[in-house]
Amino acid sequence: MITTTDRINLPARTGEKFEHLWHLVGNTPMLELFYTDRGEPRSIYVKCEHYNLTGSMKDRMALHVLHQAYLQGHIQPGNRIVEATSGSSGIAFAAVGRALGHPVTIIMPAGISQERIDIIRSLGADIVLFTKEEGGFMGAIRRSEELAASDPTIFLPRQFANQYNAEAHRLTTGKEIWLQLQSVDVTPDAFVAGVGTGGTVMGVGRYLKSRKPDIRIHPLEPAESPTLSVGYKTGSHRIQGFFDEFIPDILKLNELDRVVQASDGDSILMAQQLAVHLGLAVGISSGANLIGAINLQRELGPQARVVTILCDSNKKYLSTDLVKAEPIKPGYVSPDIQFIDYRPISRLTMNRPGVF
Repeated sequence: MITTTDRINLPARTGEKFEHLWHLVGNTPMLELFYTDRGEPRSIYVKCEHYNLTGSMKDRMALHVLHQAYLQGHIQPGNRIVEATSGSSGIAFAAVGRALGHPVTIIMPAGISQERIDIIRSLGADIVLFTKEEGGFMGAIRRSEELAASDPTIFLPRQFANQYNAEAHRLTTGKEIWLQLQSVDVTPDAFVAGVGTGGTVMGVGRYLKSRKPDIRIHPLEPAESPTLSVGYKTGSHRIQGFFDEFIPDILKLNELDRVVQASDGDSILMAQQLAVHLGLAVGISSGANLIGAINLQRELGPQARVVTILCDSNKKYLSTDLVKAEPIKPGYVSPDIQFIDYRPISRLTMNRPGVF
């Protein structure tokens, strides 16, 4: 991610700081999860993104977006970073932005977990909350645009439309997945990931398709709020981090295979099982991704090599339904699954940040 040209084009201290941050972001381990599905042995592959700087895959996007903004002169030292987000991106921009010396304001919809608010504030960022009556998430986005329009020193990442969001995952996450699996002689057949901004599924998908054109790439949505399937917001769900207000600009459904779904209750149960049986403490969206991967393997066959993402750790969910008893409903996948063990797939050797 850091090149000789970048070093020339960036102020010395700023370039050094980006290089240091890339040592803390990305190059996460992978696991092959062994489990039984209705008693039959299976395995799938997961990328462990809870090992990033703030415990979330969003660190990759935030760092790359800000790096590119510096290279193109869209942000200057001391400018304020303002972004509308439901949580993980806000934490990532707060951490990376403050590390680079920027004041940060995060605008969020009310109703997100208290942990998200507390973590962002602990990182020294300001928070503005928008209630449903004030427009919720859409009100937060409008407010961020108004602030940027009124102050030329504000940098607005616009994560839902920023091409460097998906590019971050093409250059890092997707490449890492491919190289790590190749290191254990595995070629993936399919990749599935839930949609927040769409950056992960687009970026990883583009890289994997460049190496294996017939690989299947599936976006995942909440069954209770199938915006991607119907084209507009409908219903509500409990998978924080999955976005359902509109279809993000960077998400190109025509480049992807069909949308798959996971119920929020099933996702909670799956994440709980992963923690209890394997000691992997991850968030609700990780449980949803596992459901998507397991269903896809059921479709493709038991030998199919399916990959997904463990998006973040559980630390932002300790006041949510993730740590409460969740009823089992007909059609859930999680009651059929028993996790047994995992095989670690090591991080890659890096000769400098972001370069393998």
